[in-house]
Amino acid sequence: MISHVKEFRARMDLTQAQLAEAVGVRRETIVFLEQGKYNPSLRLANLIAKHLNTKIDELFDFSDEV
Repeated sequence: MISHVKEFRARMDLTQAQLAEAVGVRRETIVFLEQGKYNPSLRLANLIAKHLNTKIDELFDFSDEV
């Protein structure tokens, strides 16, 4: 998975902690998402996308997964 969360988060001038609090997860979850080491649930992906004013498919690219 390729994640663009960091870029969108930076555009909104949010810290990892602020985004995590806004969507109800730990900061470490955001760290792993940004590194592509964690695949979010559909619910979490949707919450993040809404908070960052974008669409799920602009935040995450799952095309390299089987």
